Amino acid sequence: MRVISSTAARPKRSIRSAVIAAVIALGTTLTSLSAANAEEQSWVGTWMASPQPIWNSDFPFPTKIPVSVDDQTVRQVAKISLGGSRVRLVFSNTYGDQPLRIGGASLGLAGENSAAEPGTIHKLTFGGKDGTVIPPGAPAVSDPLDLTIEDQAELAISIYLPDQTPLTTFHWDGRQTAWFGDGDLTMAEDFPATDTTDARVILTDVLVDTPNAGAVVIIGDSITDGNGATIDADTRWPDFLAERLIPHRIAVLNAGISGGRLLQDKMGVNVAARLERDVLSQPNVKAAILLIGINDISWPGTDFAPDQQRPTAEEMIAGYRQIIELARMNNIRLIGATLPPFEGALSGTPLDNYHHPDKDALRQEINRWIRESDAFDSIVDFDVVLRDPDHPARIISTFDSGDHLHPGDEGNKAMAEAIDLGLLLDR
Repeated sequence: MRVISSTAARPKRSIRSAVIAAVIALGTTLTSLSAANAEEQSWVGTWMASPQPIWNSDFPFPTKIPVSVDDQTVRQVAKISLGGSRVRLVFSNTYGDQPLRIGGASLGLAGENSAAEPGTIHKLTFGGKDGTVIPPGAPAVSDPLDLTIEDQAELAISIYLPDQTPLTTFHWDGRQTAWFGDGDLTMAEDFPATDTTDARVILTDVLVDTPNAGAVVIIGDSITDGNGATIDADTRWPDFLAERLIPHRIAVLNAGISGGRLLQDKMGVNVAARLERDVLSQPNVKAAILLIGINDISWPGTDFAPDQQRPTAEEMIAGYRQIIELARMNNIRLIGATLPPFEGALSGTPLDNYHHPDKDALRQEINRWIRESDAFDSIVDFDVVLRDPDHPARIISTFDSGDHLHPGDEGNKAMAEAIDLGLLLDR
């Protein structure tokens, strides 16, 4: 006797109904998974320090940071923009030529000096483990930590480096004191420091899980990085801008590198070379502001670049246009900023001859192009904000940090207040 299965005996209409039901069930499942994944994708960068390589022998290693550490913990403070219900950190071995081992890491709320607020320190993990090894050239992302953090919180972040570790990846001008201590101090509320620095070490990003939020990245040089702003005071112009954008749920990421240039490398790679890392790969970026070019104009002829030729306006404009196109390809609005005045800048330093009338003429030519070309999605005119009305080639004294190039705290505040927030919000 031939046995007919119940499926084979089922009428075609029943089979069709079952298939439709299965498709509906699968669709419901996929929709649920998509919703879950969307919920998982509410990460946004809330703090960053763009990594830099060790400088070559023609440019002395900064004395603010040791060449290497061994069996030491470094504790750093990072004031974030937006808070959230979860947090994770990114560490970098971007410029390392050997694996970098993190033996442990932690996050707490910053207290006085090197201390953390009592009861706030939490261990970070990497794939469920206490530490991780970062391959040369790579980043490492911590596991999400379920921890509610308020807007503008100051975090104490500790990294234990158990091996002899060359500090080949760092961020020079952090404008914030950090501390080194012997042994594993990641869970220590009090931190017995043996040395300090105001550079950033290995830490590059803080991300938070917060819905309906976005970020603005500011691409710049030392004017953005904060040279001239008070250390440990969070008075860089991106810091002031972050305060203004909190009600709009927009974080500000400072991608300034002191000495950074549009077209060439030295204290950091050129803008196009770091755009993917610093801007395009950041989650939920809504817009970027570009303030860079003064070092391209002014370094040639100084002790920092004695044999380099000053770029032409055409070369610089071509560089700007490439950044504009890369941003547009990634649906990121790019706001161009005019270059501030700099007459008298850095005289008597290794950057003597930083200013010259011919260099200022090139700056003004670039500024005219930024204002008149309509190449950027929008512009902000920092030249007008900072210049002395009676002497337009020079920063007005009330905004000058004293070196005639970098704004002080009041100048940074004026820069942030000059930005039309509508340029940075969803339209």
